[in-house]
Amino acid sequence: QVQLVESGGGLVQPGGSLRLSCAASGVSFSIGLMGWYRQAPGKQRELVATIAIGGSTNYGESVKDRSTISRDNAKNTVYLQMNSLEPEDTAVYYCHAKHFVSTYWGRGTQVTVSS
Repeated sequence: QVQLVESGGGLVQPGGSLRLSCAASGVSFSIGLMGWYRQAPGKQRELVATIAIGGSTNYGESVKDRSTISRDNAKNTVYLQMNSLEPEDTAVYYCHAKHFVSTYWGRGTQVTVSS
């Protein structure tokens, strides 16, 4: 059973930075695609960023100039560095993994951007 465990969320001041981590356990292979989505209250879940096992990346429009996604394939761990955070970035951030037809989600970590 694949499990995704996120860490690194919390309260950040506007203009600040954060780094989220997500580690996959219960898997003996390198996961094909890993990434992050987020969901703010009253809004749909949206793409933040994904990264494939070969390193190709895809970013959501609202974060692409302020974020960097990376991964450690050997550890099945994905990281998200976000800078210049804005109150609009406040959301629950979910780790996502996809391998062939199987999709997995973490429980989410709250990120609040507020002074």
